[in-house]
Amino acid sequence: MTLFAADRTRRPDGLSVLQSVFGLNAFRGQQGDVVEHVIGGGDAVVLFPTGAGKSLCYQIPAICRHGVGIVVSPLIALMRDQVEALKQAGVKAAALNSSLSLDEVRAVRQALRDGELDLLYVAPERFSANGFYELLAGIEIALFAIDEAHCVSQWGHDFRPEYRELVKLKEMFPEVPRIALTATADPTTRADIIERLGLEAAQTFISSFDRPNISYTIVERANARAQLLDFLKGHQGVSGIVYCLSRAKVEAVAEFLNDKGIPALPYHAGLEGRVRSANQDAFLKNDAVCLVATVAFGMGIDKPDVRYVAHMDLPSSIEAYYQETGRAGRDGQPSDAWMCYGLSDVSQRRRMISEGNAPDVVKRLENTKLNALLGVCETAGCRRQAVLAHFGEAHPGGCGNCDTCLNPVDTWDGTDAANKVMSAIYRTGQRFGAAHVIDVVMGKVTEKVEKFRHDQLPVFGVGRDIDVKTWRSVARQLTAMGLVHVNHEAHGALALDPGARAVFRGERTVTLRRDQQRKTRDTNRALAGPDLTPQARELFDKLRARRREIATEQGVPPYVVFQDTTLRAMATARPETLAAMRDLPGVGDSKLGRYGAVFLAVIAGR
Repeated sequence: MTLFAADRTRRPDGLSVLQSVFGLNAFRGQQGDVVEHVIGGGDAVVLFPTGAGKSLCYQIPAICRHGVGIVVSPLIALMRDQVEALKQAGVKAAALNSSLSLDEVRAVRQALRDGELDLLYVAPERFSANGFYELLAGIEIALFAIDEAHCVSQWGHDFRPEYRELVKLKEMFPEVPRIALTATADPTTRADIIERLGLEAAQTFISSFDRPNISYTIVERANARAQLLDFLKGHQGVSGIVYCLSRAKVEAVAEFLNDKGIPALPYHAGLEGRVRSANQDAFLKNDAVCLVATVAFGMGIDKPDVRYVAHMDLPSSIEAYYQETGRAGRDGQPSDAWMCYGLSDVSQRRRMISEGNAPDVVKRLENTKLNALLGVCETAGCRRQAVLAHFGEAHPGGCGNCDTCLNPVDTWDGTDAANKVMSAIYRTGQRFGAAHVIDVVMGKVTEKVEKFRHDQLPVFGVGRDIDVKTWRSVARQLTAMGLVHVNHEAHGALALDPGARAVFRGERTVTLRRDQQRKTRDTNRALAGPDLTPQARELFDKLRARRREIATEQGVPPYVVFQDTTLRAMATARPETLAAMRDLPGVGDSKLGRYGAVFLAVIAGR
């Protein structure tokens, strides 16, 4: 087993560590540039999408430089996963967090003092603990890595005040390089990260945020559970996440899926800690579990073979949507992101923003970000193009891997329809929700319509020629365009925005997408990938079974033994010797010694 921490006089270079420890032949994209820059002592801000290998950008320099790399990580689960994966690769790594016993904490601290660690993972709160800075002052530090760095920004979607304290590292350890990393940061958040962490002089590395292996689908909510079930039919036997906004909904959806024969587990903060941990472990260690969760689950989860992420409710922003869907397909294999939403989601999100404790300036920005997400939902163009534009990245559209590209939507001149809806909103006093406004436009005589005498209005019945589903779509799209907003303080009433005036005056036309029933796509392609022959698929399944046995014996997730991409390579190449196996991606020296002979036996049919 290769333990680099044992030799403090001679350190390897970045490429040799990549090859010997992680079993990879070459860096991807700008990885090599980041690694070289940090090994040389430079500060860095790294903005790479999930699955692009951000972790290697600090793990390799920490191994190559003298001293220990201190990694700031926001979640215990993330620390545990990364530490275990590093140990499997033969790297000396540990974590200090609240899950450790007193004896375990003492052991980690002693290993730190004795110079036996290459990497130490800590939570941001650890820097506020008594004596921690004194502990760091007595050891040699290779670097500070600040993971999930968007948590430092109040403009981000996962703001953690404790991250603000990390700016002290600059003055207390001026000679130690710092590297801040995130997969989700729009230009505003990006600038805030740099300012809040004092990284103005750092070199910034930005790669494309595109995740071409993820297919995006967004549908209008009709019967949400039936729609979800239809989506999951194409994902049998694989792992996935279903996000819900409330704890109650998490429980209900998990129960519904189990009743329908889909193994599902709930995850939310209201569960007993023991149950929550057990459910998370089951998700990490099994190949075919659907975890139904609130957004409290997932940040930093390293499970590479999540094949789908489904949203039963509208996320808070494009950043949140991007990060949550980005938990699918970290291994680069085909994966799916699916969401259903309705106008009620918008009202609920607006209410949550209004009732929050954030300053008014932050609330305004949160509303703006929500509008941007609605724009993605309602676009008639390429979803990928719309998402990437939010991060300041141009995309030509026509990605061929989203619902609007695979099944282009029709558009229509909705100027007249927009005028009718907005006139009804105005003439009813901007005091009623979408359902009542649509009843007025369609000429439906309801109890509420009669009570307020809205059947006497000139707009009553002007839209009888259009069905209710289309009118709901019109209302959603006008909201997404910023012509109409949901007044949460008035119980979800629709109100006009200033831009509506230009439509009334004939100075602006309104182009709307025409919703249509979409065909269910075959998404079960994700399990073994499109490149496996029947013979290779059979071997792949046997390799996965052996991996599961090894992982169960060790009490670790299967992917820390070998990822699916490595097993696919074994199934395709069918190596007959250890030397041949060593050439496969993801097979480093330590894992070759641990598992090489075992998997060669499976390949040989023994």
